[in-house]
Amino acid sequence: MRQVRILWVDDEVGVLRSHILFLHEKGFETDTCPSGNDAIRMVKEKPYDIIFLDEHMPGLSGIETLRRIKAIKPSIPVVMITKSEEEEIMDAAIGSQIADYLIKPVKPQQILLALKRILDIGDIVTRQTTTVFREEFGSIADMISAASTFEQWSEVYRKLVFWQGELIRSSDPGMREVLRMQEADANRSFGKYISKNYTGWMASDATDKPLLSPSVMSKRIFPLIKNGSSLFFIIIDNMRLDQWQTISSDLSPFLRNVSDEIYMSILPTATQFSRNALFAGLMPAAIGDLMPEYWINDTEDEGKNLHEEKLLGKHLQRAGIDCKWSYTKISSDAEGKSLNDRLPQLLSNDLNVLVYNFVDMLSHARTEVGVLRDMTRFTQ
Repeated sequence: MRQVRILWVDDEVGVLRSHILFLHEKGFETDTCPSGNDAIRMVKEKPYDIIFLDEHMPGLSGIETLRRIKAIKPSIPVVMITKSEEEEIMDAAIGSQIADYLIKPVKPQQILLALKRILDIGDIVTRQTTTVFREEFGSIADMISAASTFEQWSEVYRKLVFWQGELIRSSDPGMREVLRMQEADANRSFGKYISKNYTGWMASDATDKPLLSPSVMSKRIFPLIKNGSSLFFIIIDNMRLDQWQTISSDLSPFLRNVSDEIYMSILPTATQFSRNALFAGLMPAAIGDLMPEYWINDTEDEGKNLHEEKLLGKHLQRAGIDCKWSYTKISSDAEGKSLNDRLPQLLSNDLNVLVYNFVDMLSHARTEVGVLRDMTRFTQ
């Protein structure tokens, strides 16, 4: 394993002798230099794993040296050494992406802790994640074997999604492969569960069936419609639970009392069937029988989800709900901007349904260049 190389920048190099000896004893190779200009030159000449940088130096300051080093090697971690925790200095240093800071006089154990925290963080995360997953592996296997209800399978799914996210942070490919094998085992067992129970759920008097696509609006959305307050029902087609969990933390400052519930799509899960069933409140066969003008067969070239607004309107009528409502489908940046412009108007509605298609487009690799351009322009 390659020896870790440290650069320590301080105009009082002589006082660093004890620290350099300490680092040498711990197996670190350490270079020193007395100025920011020297540090910049050395960073260009040698590959360093970490830099300790004095904040207060004559000539080029520590903050300016930090900025120039980051311009050359943006990924190199820098620990700022400062005499005080003055807010202005710390804001400037943190804004320039320091990895850590230490207050003088610096003690050897502080140095070692900073090195361990910065250089070993990946290994520490991997070890801890691997240890906990090994402990959880058996209990997840038991959950898969014992799962016999939709609630139990929902918990299995949540567990597996959780570990997908955790093991992304781990550098141990073996654990990720173990998880993939456990996911395959869960898929096989869940398939057997569906085969055994799905037909029974289709019976109108079934009491143990999960929340299915045709019941989502009648059981979860319609009861929330209240005249005088605006309800937004947002559908992001094809979004997975792990994707939702990734963005939900970013949305939390804008949302209160966030909770999530898993429902089960009907089979086939393709958009034509599951989403039409959701809006119509009916199984696809019933849509074809009762409203044949709104059902597009597989053999027809016409888009399969062109009549969602009409299906929703019929559903509201059957439910006896007389309210002011809207339906909007967003598939491009222009349509998103148009929606933003109309928000004041939508706030006067009792129900607003928004359908976003971008995840579905990406997952099926059917996105045109124009749509990709719309999506990526905000990340540049």
